[in-house]
Amino acid sequence: MADEQYAGRGQQEGIWKAEAGKNLTFSLFLKPHFLLPAQQFYLNIMISVAINQVIGELLGDDIKIKWPNDIYFRNKKLGGILIENNVTGHVIKSSVIGIGINVNQMAFEEDLADKATSICQILKKPLDLMPLLAALCKAIEQQYLHLRSGQYTKMTQNYVNSLYRFQELAAYQKDGKVFEGKIIGVDETGRLKMDVQGETQLFNFKEIQFLNHFDKK
Repeated sequence: MADEQYAGRGQQEGIWKAEAGKNLTFSLFLKPHFLLPAQQFYLNIMISVAINQVIGELLGDDIKIKWPNDIYFRNKKLGGILIENNVTGHVIKSSVIGIGINVNQMAFEEDLADKATSICQILKKPLDLMPLLAALCKAIEQQYLHLRSGQYTKMTQNYVNSLYRFQELAAYQKDGKVFEGKIIGVDETGRLKMDVQGETQLFNFKEIQFLNHFDKK
C-alpha cells in the first residue's frame, strides 16, 4: 500500500493521480495457476465485482463498473484497476493487481474536476481508510475463491449487470466517428458487446471512447 503515489499507472500508459494520505492505492499479488492465459479477463471481472460490491454498500446503486475496469459513481470516475499478468507456458504464473480508490480527496486538478469524484465528496464526510481496505480485501478474497471454484458464469453475469450504461442507448466514438450503441455484455476474452443499430459488434480495449453529452457539442 502506498500512502503517497507520485507515478501511478493507469490502463495503456495512462496516469493515476492521488492526493497524499487521502486515498487507497494498493497492490495485490496473486498466483492464479488455475486460469489459462485465455481466461485472464476473469481476474478483471473478479476484482471489479468485489470493489463494486463494497463501494456499492456505501454509495448505493449509482456505483457502476465502466468497462473494462473503472469504478464509476454516476458519470464520474471513483476508482481504477490495473492488472499485469506473468504468463508462463499455458498458465498464469502470477498477477499483480493495482487498485486505486478516491476516498477522502476533496479537490482534483482542473482537468479532472468534472471527471473524477471521491467517496468523501459524495457522502460529505471522511472515511477511515483501514476498515475500507480490510472490507475490500475480504470481498476480493471471497470472489477469488468463487473464481477458483469455477463460478465463471455467475461472476460474469454480476459484472455485466453492474456495467456503466448497460442496456442504455448512449454515444461513443471510434476512429473519430461518433455513433450510438447499447452495451449488452462482454465475450469470454473481455471484448465489449454492443448493439449498434440492431447489429451486435465487439470492441477491444481502447478501441472506443465513451462520450458524455458535452463531448458531442
